[in-house]
Amino acid sequence: MGAEREARACAAFYGALGHGGPGRAALCCLRSLRLFAGSTAKRCRDKHLEEALLLARALSEELRVLGEAEARPLLRCVLAFQLEASGSSSAFHKLEQIVTQLAVGQEALLSQEVGALLAGLAPHGEVLSPEELQAVCMYIEESSLGRDHWRQNLAPLLQRLAATLRRVLQSQPAPSGTWGYLAVKACLQLFQALPKDVAPLAWNAATKSETLQSILGLLLEVVAGKAPNKDTQLLAGTALSMLVNTAPQPQSGASAALALFQLTDQGAGELRFGELVVENPSVLDPARLERLVLSRGLLTCCKGDILSCQLDSLTQQVCLLVDVLFPAVHALNKEQKDCHYYCFQVLALWLRRLQENLPELWRLRGGRILAEDTELLQQLTQLLWDNAETPVEGVSEFIQSSFRLLLEIYDLECQHFKDQERPLYQGMLQRAVSMPWQIKARYVPLCAVVPYMGSQQVLDTYPDLPQHLLSCLATNHLCPVATELYRALVRQQHSEGPGGTEEALAERWARRWLPLLCQALRSPLPILQSNAANHLLVWTLRQLPATHALLAAQFDGQDAAALRAWVSLLRAQKSIAGTLPLQGEALARLRTCLRAREEGVRLAALGLLCCSPSSGQALSGTEEQLLREFLPLNLTGDTSAFRQLLQAAVRKALVRLRDSALARLRGKAPVEWGEEAGQPDQPVGFVEWLLQLSISSLTPGANYQRKKTALLLLAAILETCTDTWSPERKKGQPPRTMAALLSHARQSGCWDFFSRPNLLALLSCLQDSTNEIRDLASELLVCYFPAAFPSSLTPALLQLAQDALSSPRVQEAEAGAVLMKTILQKSDGSTVKILALETEAAQTPPNHGLCFAQHLLRMLQAQHATARQDLLRAAAVAPMHGVIAALRRCLLQVPEVAASMRAAESAQSWQEFLTSLVTTARDITSLLLGALQSPGADEQAAAPSFADMGNAIGSLITLGKGQQEEEDSVLLSEEHSLILTCCWVSVKEIGLLLGGLAELLLLPVLPAGVGPLLTLANLQTAARVFQEVLLRCRHWGAVEGCSMGFTKFCAALLNHPDTELQAIPRTMLDQGLEALSGPRSSSITRRAAGFPMLFLCIVSGENPAQARPLLTRCIQTLLALASTALPQDWDQTLDLPQVCALHVLQTLVRGAGLGSALLRHTTPMVALALQGLGSPCWAMRNAAIQLFSALTSRLLGQKRSRAEGCPAEGLSLPAFLGQHPQLGAVLLAELGAATTGGACLRPALHAVLTLLAQLQPGPDGPDSPSARFLEPLLGLAASPIYAVRAMAAKALVPVVPPPRRPALLLRLARQLPAPGGVRSHNALHGHLLQMQALLAPAPGSDGLPAEALRPVALQLEARGWLFTPTQRCPLVRAAFLQVLALLPASLSPGFAQSIREAISTELGGLTLGKEQQCAELQVGSAILHQTMARFACSEAARLADSERIGAVCSLLRQPNPDVQLAIFSWVIEGEGEECKELEKALQLTLLENLQSVLRDRRNKEFLKLYLEALMHLCRNLSSWSPEASPKLQGSSSACVEMLLLMMETEHPGPDLLFQALCAASLLLTLRFGDEDSPLVWRWCAALEACSRSVSAEVLRLAAARSLQTAGMEVLRRSLGAAHPWLVPVALRVINVAIHLLQDEEQEVRHEASAFASLVQHGAGEPGGDGCVFVQGNVGLLGLLQLLPREFGHHPETFSSLLQHLPVLDLRGIVEELEANKAPSLYKEDEPNVFAEPAVLAQQLLPFLLQLLEKVPDASPLHASTLRWLEAAGPGVLQDLQYCKHLWSQEAVARWWMKALGCAKLRAALVTLLVRARLVAHALRVLGESHGAVLGLGCGAQELEQELALVQGLLAQHGLAPAPSQGDVPRELGSPPGND
Repeated sequence: MGAEREARACAAFYGALGHGGPGRAALCCLRSLRLFAGSTAKRCRDKHLEEALLLARALSEELRVLGEAEARPLLRCVLAFQLEASGSSSAFHKLEQIVTQLAVGQEALLSQEVGALLAGLAPHGEVLSPEELQAVCMYIEESSLGRDHWRQNLAPLLQRLAATLRRVLQSQPAPSGTWGYLAVKACLQLFQALPKDVAPLAWNAATKSETLQSILGLLLEVVAGKAPNKDTQLLAGTALSMLVNTAPQPQSGASAALALFQLTDQGAGELRFGELVVENPSVLDPARLERLVLSRGLLTCCKGDILSCQLDSLTQQVCLLVDVLFPAVHALNKEQKDCHYYCFQVLALWLRRLQENLPELWRLRGGRILAEDTELLQQLTQLLWDNAETPVEGVSEFIQSSFRLLLEIYDLECQHFKDQERPLYQGMLQRAVSMPWQIKARYVPLCAVVPYMGSQQVLDTYPDLPQHLLSCLATNHLCPVATELYRALVRQQHSEGPGGTEEALAERWARRWLPLLCQALRSPLPILQSNAANHLLVWTLRQLPATHALLAAQFDGQDAAALRAWVSLLRAQKSIAGTLPLQGEALARLRTCLRAREEGVRLAALGLLCCSPSSGQALSGTEEQLLREFLPLNLTGDTSAFRQLLQAAVRKALVRLRDSALARLRGKAPVEWGEEAGQPDQPVGFVEWLLQLSISSLTPGANYQRKKTALLLLAAILETCTDTWSPERKKGQPPRTMAALLSHARQSGCWDFFSRPNLLALLSCLQDSTNEIRDLASELLVCYFPAAFPSSLTPALLQLAQDALSSPRVQEAEAGAVLMKTILQKSDGSTVKILALETEAAQTPPNHGLCFAQHLLRMLQAQHATARQDLLRAAAVAPMHGVIAALRRCLLQVPEVAASMRAAESAQSWQEFLTSLVTTARDITSLLLGALQSPGADEQAAAPSFADMGNAIGSLITLGKGQQEEEDSVLLSEEHSLILTCCWVSVKEIGLLLGGLAELLLLPVLPAGVGPLLTLANLQTAARVFQEVLLRCRHWGAVEGCSMGFTKFCAALLNHPDTELQAIPRTMLDQGLEALSGPRSSSITRRAAGFPMLFLCIVSGENPAQARPLLTRCIQTLLALASTALPQDWDQTLDLPQVCALHVLQTLVRGAGLGSALLRHTTPMVALALQGLGSPCWAMRNAAIQLFSALTSRLLGQKRSRAEGCPAEGLSLPAFLGQHPQLGAVLLAELGAATTGGACLRPALHAVLTLLAQLQPGPDGPDSPSARFLEPLLGLAASPIYAVRAMAAKALVPVVPPPRRPALLLRLARQLPAPGGVRSHNALHGHLLQMQALLAPAPGSDGLPAEALRPVALQLEARGWLFTPTQRCPLVRAAFLQVLALLPASLSPGFAQSIREAISTELGGLTLGKEQQCAELQVGSAILHQTMARFACSEAARLADSERIGAVCSLLRQPNPDVQLAIFSWVIEGEGEECKELEKALQLTLLENLQSVLRDRRNKEFLKLYLEALMHLCRNLSSWSPEASPKLQGSSSACVEMLLLMMETEHPGPDLLFQALCAASLLLTLRFGDEDSPLVWRWCAALEACSRSVSAEVLRLAAARSLQTAGMEVLRRSLGAAHPWLVPVALRVINVAIHLLQDEEQEVRHEASAFASLVQHGAGEPGGDGCVFVQGNVGLLGLLQLLPREFGHHPETFSSLLQHLPVLDLRGIVEELEANKAPSLYKEDEPNVFAEPAVLAQQLLPFLLQLLEKVPDASPLHASTLRWLEAAGPGVLQDLQYCKHLWSQEAVARWWMKALGCAKLRAALVTLLVRARLVAHALRVLGESHGAVLGLGCGAQELEQELALVQGLLAQHGLAPAPSQGDVPRELGSPPGND
């Protein structure tokens, strides 16, 4: 702390000068410097340094006139701070500016002080510490005075650097990598900064330096691998290159560099480097990275004249760059090392240096360097293509730049030597085009070649490019290269075209790219739409502004795709133009988008509203109004992504509001009409509204989605609109003037962010059952709310937390842990006093954290004592997992506690506490694991079996209950579950706690003199705990949780410098391997899930940046063990060591923490797995297949998510073989063994084929490594095993590149036999399967061109007999037909017609003469007939020919189930959607036969498929053909009758019920009159039954879809006067819709919202053409608005709405809370967790009030209202009185904090307030006299006063909003008018 000492002396000196003159300014500057040194956050440090610099500028004038004595203390102090800041370049540079400023006129003094400071480095010895080395480096790099000092003191500096390097290299164990790195860095910077001073010491014999010679030798040792890490090794190469640069002549430098390379090649010998001579270091790097290190160093910084000069070698003249460095670079990239990244970096560097030195090389060589016939060009291109698909992170960027540099160099040479022929471009283009589109490597050379070949030629050569770009945009890892290629092509197109107007350029662009961009922007795939909008659209509009009009014309539809694309276009335009006027048609369309059903459309519209190029641009009135409409309707978004994006958009709007309000306060912003200057009322009002909306949504009765969204919005408000400064955050800090805006808002009565109601709302969230809500609420309380909770709340909160910690329910215990952590973080002295009083502690610990920790430990010890006496009772009332979780959170997640542990004054107390904690954890683990073993069982390494655990738990229950053991039950009793939960969750929490403590306390460096907080004995105890859990536990949740902690534990120990600590996990690994290979008396891996995890956790803890010796040793031992031969007689009940080894290997491979470290071990593991598949032991085969599956996933990489619809992708076979060359030989050997005769059964063969089939085809190269696989795979076509033939066909696809497929197909077609020439049906079938696989189009492509397949088709036509009955095998005939189906455009018309006729004849004859053909039925005939039927359907759809369509319909009428089912499945799969004529004909046929099918409905599966096909064909009402109604007019009622009867009486299962209800609803739309009223009522009852929350999801979905057909028809007819009997049905239908709009399944809500959309679109219009489907909440609002408007005078309307108000027993709920009974383990699930009864009650209130307003006008409504008032009024008054009495008492304080989080209580209170308001309003509307008549005893006014009083009492306890709250945000029930 030298700087602090100097600061104190400086302060004393200037303090003595008095407050005048420079003394005061110096003290201010000194204060800023001390604040800088005491801050940890970079932003704080920068701010204080900036202040010090400003003060120094003011002070320099005053210091200039003073003497040296007055200036010296401040200069010395600043230099001391600068020395300590040498670890930060920016801080050092800023302090250098301060020093320079202060020393103006005092330069000699400054030089003297700098010299004294630097001379004081390493005062006690020659070796420089890491801190001193950092200072040396920084003064060389940043300080001119520092460089001058080192120039004058070069010799002693060199001596110290040499001594330091020697110490680093000789120390055992090796010191930290930083020390050596800094020593090498200092050498490097010295050579770089002082080359003229270093040169004579190396290159002049007279002045040669022995010290420099010593440094050179030490640097060579570092290069040779003696360095502590790879970074130091690489830096040493750069340092040597810098020393080469000091050579006085280029030839000298080049000779020295050549000598370095020769030394690495030859090994022993000496190196002559100028005049320096050193021996070759004896230490050699096992990885042999010397050539890489030297090449990288020379290419990074060696001078160009040295690289390009020519040297005379023994045989010829050589150039360092071309003849020495390129062979080294080529060899590096050919070798398989772990340094792919650096190897390709070197390649890119070499090409860049070649480009820089081309003129000099041309002069030396006298010709081209990269001529067409040179080996250099061939080697370069081959190197790039071979490694283009390397998956190593970062390599693709080097490959990209290398392609670009190669083409640039080639182009420069062609221009220089005037060569017109440039075949490299065409060859590169052709090779790229031959690769599959899924391979990223094809687009890199395409981008590079576009500027040289032109866009037109590239697009002509590659016509599928636009479509492939679309597929790439839908695939995340291909999107960047696709974007780059699109931009390159458009730029090139722009530069090629003749000059013209913007419109002409846009038209030229549109011819190629408009369809592509429109298709992408309209895509249903969110990823494709988003990538196109973000990466293509904005860039295109910036380059070609005139394209906006062309794009806008494409997006004028009303479908969701057009709306989304239109909004994307508007947003792109706004980002470019800055503003966007919203009015008229654009505003109406934007409002439509904000209400659309699709989340993507709504989010895009919201983003358009909130975004702005400038954060200071105020929200317009229109934007604010739209946000007020939008946000309340979108708080229940389904997906996490929607909520996150909503928060991000609102945060942007809040930043705009805040910044514009600040600008207005400063008077720098335009003033809106009606506002005073400087009064930002609009932003303040909107933020207040949003705050109230968020808080009102945090009630316990709200669903998870609403609460999570509200918390995210609240977080955005507090982050944006408070002045809470967070040093750790880089962005989003509040402006400096925020206080003025806060003051203004609070004067207006707004922005009381930390009010009591807001605090209580967040506290209620801490009791939520989900982690996300609890943690987010806690984070907001801790980050933003005042430092301590109000003292009135703390006792109740502590009691609530302690009660929750003792709950057996895991969620409640976790809630208690979060609450306890939050109380700790918001605690003050009063909280500590409460804890001290509770425990009657004699003395209070020194800090809050330790006090809480000790309190929790005492709780844990008390619970442990209870468990030792009676585990059953402890599991019910005092389980330990809650307290352990609280300890974990309080110790590991509270920064103040971690800081307290490291403080010297409290270290002793923490050491004692931690020792006690670890001991208690050990005792609890032993107790719990021992309790689950049978009485008398040995404590063995194996876990108890399920039977043993059941017996042990049964004994514990008997002991706890004190009664005889009950009879065995199939179901676990609650007591069983209590004990299991207590044991497993506690064990899991102990693992997480111990691992987290090790991670927290072992890695940081503690102050000097403080012993380790976790002693060696503590750590050994913890290790035994982990070992015991992982070996004796079989519960996967406990093992997984414990493993997470154990991995942290091992990582902390293995990365600790203490060798004793490092030995703990190593010893455990040795013990585990010994236990694995030794004999045993029990099973381990099959009975203990944790045993393999023991190995995984230990090896995962190794530092990934260094070598992994434990992993290597572990895998080699396991491989050796698994390869040993099985004993002759093994015991099937025990695990074989070989089986255990395979299971452990599988666990290691699946471990996410090991990443690419396992890849170098994959080849022997694959060989082992294939060998294990042939074992005679089932357990070995089972383990081997699991290992192989894990290896496949690891080798091929994780499958990218296809949830967003991205097409297939993956690694190509050549790239796979390039990455794992030895593995290719293993796979090929297995294939070869299978095809060279011998046993037919090869157990490993199918696995190999499966692996190959998952790869992609590679480029079409002459020497492709995949060619070796072709013949073995073709040979497998004859396999007698069907699965092998099928998989061999799939594996053939990646082996054959698409350009080579027509030739192979022709070869296979020619091998098909002539009649009578079939030798093997298996071979014939296999060849057909292979042809089928090769012909099938890859995803995202159209397949092979028809003209290329014409010769193949001719060969197949010549062998048409294979489809005739002459070929007796049905499977061969089916396979031949499937091949023909893939060649429709290549077959001749006559042959295709003959095939169709043969199919018609054969299928038509199936029912004729059926009796005679029975004897000829063959295996596979059903498959043949189904294939024929599907072929007939496909041909009918393709040709759209009436004769073909008629033939398909006639097939459907035949009673052949195979054919019918094939047609049904073809229809359901959507194959015929392109041909409307076929769909119409099939629809009529199905309708025509429907009645007969329903009458004979014995085959339920057939009926389900029949109805499903019919519903698919009638999927929207617009698809009804005019002939459909006459087909069914007579029988529709009968069909509906049969369908309803089946639903009511037959219980056919949910899937068939789904189809039946949909079909009945569809048929009802055809025709129903008054005579059909019984059917309609029965249909309505069935609809209601299916829509209940307890019904299956498919039934609720059927009900929602039925609403759109029959429900819409009922509603439309009921609105007229002709059918009054339909009004009650319509009300019931609307009720069903309201229920379904709150369903927990998103799909059900979407379908119900479609019904609501149709209602809003126009209740009088059938069908939904032009209707925009609205979001569910908007649809609900529309239905509620419809009821008063259309059915307001009907007497049943009011009562139907009242059904949605929940009926809850308020008194019963309160009594249950007061009783405070111990909770049971399980709580009954709600049938619908999405529904919000309390929220819905508030939404219904305004509509119920509207209905009451109509009472005086309608006598039936008047009577029904009186009846309701008479029934409900007295109960409402009684409940109000009860609430008033209850919440006026003090006794409520005992349980009111628990009531704060009770959802049932909140729903009951909200419903009571709603009902009370309805009663009051009814009394006011009906007249006061009715209150007395009905015996209510009060009028409307008295009731309203009572209501206000009760609501006020509830508001004080956080259970209701305050009655006087003015600006309550509008909920769904009261939005602005419906647009």
